[in-house]
Amino acid sequence: MYFVISEKRQPGVPEQHATRAIFFVGGFGAASWAPLVPLLKARLGIAEDVLGMLLLCIGIGSLLTMPLSGAAAVRLGCRKVLTAAGIVYAALLLLLCTVSSFGMAVPLLLIFGATMGCIDVVVNIQAVIVENAAGRRLMSGMHALWSVGGFAGAGLFGIWVGTFSLTPLLSTIIAAAIMVLVTLAASRHLLPYGGDAGGKLLALPKGIVTFVGIIACIAFLVEGAIMDWSGVFLTTVRHFDMSLAGTAFTVFSAAMLTMRLLGDWTVQKLGQERVVIGGSLLAVAGFLLVIFAAEPALLYLGFFAIGIGCANVVPVFFSLLGKQRVMPVSLAVPAVSTLGYLGILMGPAVIGFIAHQTSLYTAFGLLAFLVLLQSIIAAYVYRHILD
Repeated sequence: MYFVISEKRQPGVPEQHATRAIFFVGGFGAASWAPLVPLLKARLGIAEDVLGMLLLCIGIGSLLTMPLSGAAAVRLGCRKVLTAAGIVYAALLLLLCTVSSFGMAVPLLLIFGATMGCIDVVVNIQAVIVENAAGRRLMSGMHALWSVGGFAGAGLFGIWVGTFSLTPLLSTIIAAAIMVLVTLAASRHLLPYGGDAGGKLLALPKGIVTFVGIIACIAFLVEGAIMDWSGVFLTTVRHFDMSLAGTAFTVFSAAMLTMRLLGDWTVQKLGQERVVIGGSLLAVAGFLLVIFAAEPALLYLGFFAIGIGCANVVPVFFSLLGKQRVMPVSLAVPAVSTLGYLGILMGPAVIGFIAHQTSLYTAFGLLAFLVLLQSIIAAYVYRHILD
């Protein structure tokens, strides 16, 4: 094994709960940031194009940090890195809620993205170690807690601002306090180690890990494209009312959350290869429904099928990183995560370019092809990791 469980006892149930808690904090923080975007735009007095470039700082910060996060976990341990990152994550939300200078917004968003990326990488390193120690499937359920955090963060902000008429600042203070309290509660059961990086600092994918990274890139690209373009597809291509613009992504997200909550049980019953490859083919069928279905019910069924089919691809392959021997887990996880975030950054731009040159129908057809390609690559990976 590339990671070493040498300090005190092996991870158990408390470490599993602590890992889930940090996944929740990651999703909760991202969702608590989303309502602050229009407030930031208003305070800075910037146009949409400038805001788009400003928000790109989050992705750049994540990409800069992710390849180094594994080394930080090895040298400092998951506990120190995740505890510090969780507290900084919450503090940055407060700062972003009050910043009124463009010059300050840029470094804050870079650090915010860097912190988010660090949490994403290191909590997945801990999840791989904890799952291997448990000897059973846990990864899908852990990733589901990121989505649960996202739903909770978005929902609670709406309640605090809409129902109780709290100011955005006070709502953000409450959200930040929740993040800090959950992080501190989980801290004592986070791992004091983070695996073995083999003396290396930078995580660059190689061998079979490269193929896993490509799968993650496609999976995140598809998820990002659905998030950014499903509303445009409904309103401009299918001529739905603007009030329904977010319904497709809601159906997609609900399907992903449901399937991730059931994912560990499903993988145990059907096997991970069937879940990944069968799920990818189901997602392809979902895209075909989205493209060709005439009835709204079938259209929504297509988005639901895409969510179900894509839900467990990333969790299953993060689990597989604990079985490969090409790279240490503490380097393989950040390498794959970095390629995944590249997919998130590329997705909206690629879909926009293709839609401008042809149509959104063609762009969604490309997404279907990429998911089909994902299933082919997945079959290749399985034959080289599990043979």
